Amino acid sequence: MSRIGQKPIAVPDGVAVSVADFVVSAKGPKGELAHRLHRDIGAVVEGREVRVTPRRQSKKSAALWGLTRSLIANMVEGVDRGFRKELEYEGIGFRAQLDGQTLIFQLGFSHPVRFSSPQGIMLGIEKNVITITGVDKALVGETAARIRALKPPEPYKGKGIRYRGEVIRRKAGKKAITAAS
Repeated sequence: MSRIGQKPIAVPDGVAVSVADFVVSAKGPKGELAHRLHRDIGAVVEGREVRVTPRRQSKKSAALWGLTRSLIANMVEGVDRGFRKELEYEGIGFRAQLDGQTLIFQLGFSHPVRFSSPQGIMLGIEKNVITITGVDKALVGETAARIRALKPPEPYKGKGIRYRGEVIRRKAGKKAITAAS
């Protein structure tokens, strides 16, 4: 029995959720998303809430029940409010600029690094902070991880791209050895 799967999903005003042919669709002020259900999981819209139920009792359907409920809840939240991730870049000579929906980085390499955003993701830059927004939580997180992977923070000086608020554990560098007298 899934504790997460049993909870109903509240549908806020301005968001429409429908279920047809194993596809759950959510439409709101920020956009539109759809999710295909597994054949062992069902979903029903009852008034202003969505309930997810297993169609048969098996180990797999028990595992998918809570996952499906979380995915649908993220869809509803995404089309209503959207999702946002922020990254910071730090380092001497590190720069980023936005050209349409393409980020162009100077990250200490011999060449500029270009990053094109996927469909449905909006990028923004202010000082040394990159903002990633969109309606799909998984796509926003994946885009942030791909940008961070361009130059992960290193542990000695902390240079690189990191999530805003991420703490980088620092290592001590080489220490000078004093001559014995």
